[in-house]
Amino acid sequence: MTIVIDDYDRAKNFYCETLGFDCIEDTALGDGKRWLVVRPPGSDGASLLLAQAADERQKAAIGAQTGGRVAFFLRTDDFARDHAALTVRGVHFLEAPRHEAYGTVAVFEDLYGNRWDLLQPA
Repeated sequence: MTIVIDDYDRAKNFYCETLGFDCIEDTALGDGKRWLVVRPPGSDGASLLLAQAADERQKAAIGAQTGGRVAFFLRTDDFARDHAALTVRGVHFLEAPRHEAYGTVAVFEDLYGNRWDLLQPA
């Protein structure tokens, strides 16, 4: 999955340092482009390609790729632990944790305003 970003290093720092994701690949492609792939630690599933916007149309899409809806779901096996760790590292949660029939959840924003659910399934 691709997330359009404004700057490779800034995005890599947020996803890898703030969210704690692993950098799977960071390869220079020439002309200032990179193949920058990250994913949650311990995951062998979906990864994110962080793609720097190349033109004005792409820049306009940064943070608005889903029209303000939750775009991504970050599953955890310990909601309290991960919510506390992300909060300490400066992640902006849009709501207090809530308990639903499907699990414990709270919506947060990434560096660009994309919305994520931190989710521990029931």
